[in-house]
Amino acid sequence: MAKDPVCGMQVDEKKAPSTTHGGQKYYFCCDGCKSAFEKDPAKFLGGQGSHAGHGHGGH
Repeated sequence: MAKDPVCGMQVDEKKAPSTTHGGQKYYFCCDGCKSAFEKDPAKFLGGQGSHAGHGHGGH
């Protein structure tokens, strides 16, 4: 299992959307988190990421 750097959810690497940044592969719970990460990776890699108001509900 991998941790979504945007919302912090645990995701299955075999099924999750992913992207590579700085030579490392990151996995996401959904395309929305992937898109948010791709727009501003530093925001989420600096430990400043927050899922407050992200609204995952029953993911």
